[in-house]
Amino acid sequence: MKKFMAEFKEFISQGNVMDLAVGVIIGAAFGAIVKSLCDDVIMPCIQLIISKITGAKTIEEMTAVLNVGPIAFGNFIAAVLNFLIMALIIFLMVKGINKLRNLKKKEEEAEEEATTKKCPYCCTEIDINATKCPHCTSDLKE
Repeated sequence: MKKFMAEFKEFISQGNVMDLAVGVIIGAAFGAIVKSLCDDVIMPCIQLIISKITGAKTIEEMTAVLNVGPIAFGNFIAAVLNFLIMALIIFLMVKGINKLRNLKKKEEEAEEEATTKKCPYCCTEIDINATKCPHCTSDLKE
């Protein structure tokens, strides 16, 4: 079970999985904006045009033409605000995840660098704990 959880954690922490999740969430939120624009703004305008063409004189006759309510700019603005809030939250989450990834990479790089050093005389890579260079036999200062 621990191996499965470790593999799942590695899978989730990969960048392409996060990109896909962000794309799906942003796409769904943007879909809500488009739906609200069509349902609450465009369709009432089309209804108004068609009802004027058909000669409707009262509001009841106008709303009966396409069965669409009045223009609802508030619903559209609410959909846009929901989208912006969701985008901000996702941005902050991705920024935090990227920061954690960068910290992990820096730790790995620091561990890798600490195993060797260069001989000041022959410039070859030697073990960090060496007191004598195995290539040029020079005594190394600590």
